[in-house]
Amino acid sequence: MKIEEPDNTRTIKGFALFELGFRPFFLAAGLSGLLLILFWLMVLGGVATTGSYYHGNYWHSHEMLFGFVAAVAAGFLLTAVRNWTGVQTLRHTPLALLALLWLLGRLAPLAVFQLPGWLIALLDISFLPAVAVSIAVPLLAKSQKANYIFSILLLAMGIANLLTHMQYLGFSEQTASIGMSLMLYLVITLIMVMGGRVIPFFSERGVMGLTTQSWPLIEKMAMPAIVTVALVASILPDSIILAPVALFAAGVHGIRLYGWYGKKIWSVPMVWILQLGYLWLVIGLLLLALVPLAVIQREFAVHALTTGGIGMITLGMMARVALGHSGREIAASRPIFWAFVLVSLSPLFRVLIPLLMPDWYRQSLMLSGGLWGAAFLLFVLVYLPILIRPRIDGQPG
Repeated sequence: MKIEEPDNTRTIKGFALFELGFRPFFLAAGLSGLLLILFWLMVLGGVATTGSYYHGNYWHSHEMLFGFVAAVAAGFLLTAVRNWTGVQTLRHTPLALLALLWLLGRLAPLAVFQLPGWLIALLDISFLPAVAVSIAVPLLAKSQKANYIFSILLLAMGIANLLTHMQYLGFSEQTASIGMSLMLYLVITLIMVMGGRVIPFFSERGVMGLTTQSWPLIEKMAMPAIVTVALVASILPDSIILAPVALFAAGVHGIRLYGWYGKKIWSVPMVWILQLGYLWLVIGLLLLALVPLAVIQREFAVHALTTGGIGMITLGMMARVALGHSGREIAASRPIFWAFVLVSLSPLFRVLIPLLMPDWYRQSLMLSGGLWGAAFLLFVLVYLPILIRPRIDGQPG
């Protein structure tokens, strides 16, 4: 499955931010990945507050999932669907309006005293269904039934967002945590479905001599295993049932990752960042299995999945896709190599160090956030000109 077409290295002048979905949304994700974490560190340091619409941890969780991650998903899928179908996805004014809708969803809560709550919720909730419809049109036009799952996942994410806002608006008392949990595992499901397609492809293409393996039974169990985790973790988060379900999913996806791995990947940053991120998803599932047994707190499993798995895979995918779809050679520059190193260190300080040295919890949390922020700062600095300028090979997109 191709999702990039690198060609040559000549430079073409112009403004191309709204030529293809990855451009505005990867820029939005890079900036939000930086700014949201920096602001959260300020909140934790007592020099800022999250406002009166979202509160504390709810703001952090909501904006990282429905802001940062949603932007990455939108950029990737709008770009990939054009390649899969050969049908042009949103561009120019429609794409700019979709990006504006995402931005309004981030800014509207800041005007909570000027805007009615229902409008704040509507602006935010509308984004993911809008993306779902945008990619469904070309998929339906080409009858690509195998890819309908991506529109379905985006619509389910919209429902998860609705559950969070129901509590923020006072219509329910406990649906925000359910919505947030559901969104987290829907994102992981999306990554694992897409990862099963592109990570082995990217690995073989990027690492000379590497041949990946897959096993039909493991592939058949991969999605049901993670969907079961999503349902149990969202609806029955404290049930003992979660332990065997999460352990089984970790085993399935661990075997899957083993089939993609080869020692040579460590010489190719664009490959190891994706496989290392997938390993953190497996680690997160293993830690999740320990939560109902009261061995560890849930936050450590969640941040293994988010800071580790989601953080590394999203940064790696954005870096790779942006190069390929701008006609450039797919290779990590020195700043991006260090961005990968920094984002790889972040979960160590957010998960492993606090588990081993609880007295260093606050210091390690702040350091983890700083490492994450530095990684996304490097991404923005390097990729801003790539995202706003036309392809260097003169091709559309």
